[in-house]
This record gives sequence, structure tokens and C-alpha cells, in this order.
Amino acid sequence: MTHQVHAFEPPERFVAGTVGPPGERTFFLQARGGGRLVSVALEKVQVSLLAEKLEELLSEAQRRFGVDLPEPVAAVGDNDPLDTPVDEEFRVGTLGLAFDVDTATVVIEAIAVGEAEVEVDLGEPDDDEDSDDEDEEPDDDLDRLRVRLTPEATRQFIERARRVVNAGRPPCPLCGQPLDPAGHLCPRHNGYHR
Repeated sequence: MTHQVHAFEPPERFVAGTVGPPGERTFFLQARGGGRLVSVALEKVQVSLLAEKLEELLSEAQRRFGVDLPEPVAAVGDNDPLDTPVDEEFRVGTLGLAFDVDTATVVIEAIAVGEAEVEVDLGEPDDDEDSDDEDEEPDDDLDRLRVRLTPEATRQFIERARRVVNAGRPPCPLCGQPLDPAGHLCPRHNGYHR
């Protein structure tokens, strides 16, 4: 089965965004460039971790390679909604990050969820131990989105991703669970409506 690699090196725009009301939001990474628009769906926690790990990657690149980093973005940058139409190409299962020293750019790769993430071993011996399947990466046949960003564009992405994650429902001050507009049943209040 063929797979697609959606490469944007660099994109005109690369952002994290959502569709839907708080509590029912679907998170997307969206890249635009060269007349193409690609949107991939992922979980809120993946967006949050991506922003955190990108910050760590930039710090490590500065420490190890002496890369000049821009200061964290203080002003509101790209706050526009996602470009339409928002058609999900695939759901992200794995995110990969790298720093290309030669071009001083950050590479982000979002790989689709595999059809069979886990293989079950039934304990039967494999007659063909020198199989070519062992040499292949397990996700080589999965769709992917690859984006190459400058450190400045990476900082802008991080800031927007954090704003998008924090724009959801506020947490309950007692239990930390998200508060719906009508409140929620707080476990710290023994199930009383808060």
C-alpha cells in the first residue's frame, strides 16, 4: 500500500488549532504552502507535549550547537482560525522531532496511526528469520506530515500551541478536572454539583 509524505520545507503557515466548542474540540496541526493545505488530527495532550518538547529541542540546540535563538514571543502572533476547509488527512499516532544542524532548522514529523500498532506473537517459531520485514521500520508505510521550521517560526508555533491548549475549559480549583459551563460533579465534594 502506498503512503503519502506531505512535506513543507518551509511552510507558508504551520499552526496548531481546534474545531468545535470547548469540551468537544478536535485538535489539528495544519500546514499550508505551495497551493496545498494539509490538516492532521491529534489529541490535546499531543499538542501540549509537542510545544514542551520543541522548547526543549531549541534549548538543547542552543547549548550543543550554539544556535542563536530568538527570545520567547511576547506579542500575540498568528491568532487567525484554521484555514478552511479543515479536512483530516489522518490521525497522528507518532510525533518525531529533529534539529538539522546544516540548515539550522527544526524538523517536525507527524506520522499516522498504524492499522495494527501491536503484533501478537503466538509463540510459534518463525521459519524465515532473515525476513526483509525485520529491516523495515514499522511505520515506513504510514502517511506523514513533515515540516521544516526556522527557530523563529518554531517559537511562534510553540506560543500559539500553548494558547490553543489553554483556551479550553478552565480547571476546577479543587480537583483540576475541566469545568463545563453548567459546572461538574466534583469528586472533592463527594459528588455534589459544583
